[in-house]
Amino acid sequence: NANGCVNSATTNITVNTAPTVNAGADQAVCAGSPVTLSGSGAVGYSWNNGVNNAVAFVPGSTQTYTVTGTDGNGCQNTDQVTVTVNPLPTITAGADQQICLGTTITLNGNGGVSYTWTNGVTNGTPFTPGLGSATYTVTGTDANGCQNTDQVTVTVVPVPVAVITSTD
Repeated sequence: NANGCVNSATTNITVNTAPTVNAGADQAVCAGSPVTLSGSGAVGYSWNNGVNNAVAFVPGSTQTYTVTGTDGNGCQNTDQVTVTVNPLPTITAGADQQICLGTTITLNGNGGVSYTWTNGVTNGTPFTPGLGSATYTVTGTDANGCQNTDQVTVTVVPVPVAVITSTD
């Protein structure tokens, strides 16, 4: 000071490191399927785009989401995760068919890589349906594991009976 006196004071300053926040691994989902994002490495989490931590939601498109994690000291850090939204495949079961009783048909799905049919039908395997009308549903799965369905109706009609009469 002006009198030539000198004094000093010391204090300890603690520098807290930012938390190591983890948004999780990138994910891929099929259109319309829910996804749950959960942050880790902190105490509280805030996501962008209206996402709530650990609450399922259905993403509308492929996006990168950012989570901000806050630890007990109020320190923050961020991380990102990308959610890829794969479109559903366009699966076709073919055109509706009308066949005669006893006729063998083969149903084939298109638009995917594998197919499962209702009513005991195997994709690409011939079978002989019974009399009447039946609707067959195919579930097709694409390379991403996404699924969609389509239907085909097969109507089986009786074979006409020919009557021969003599005109003698």
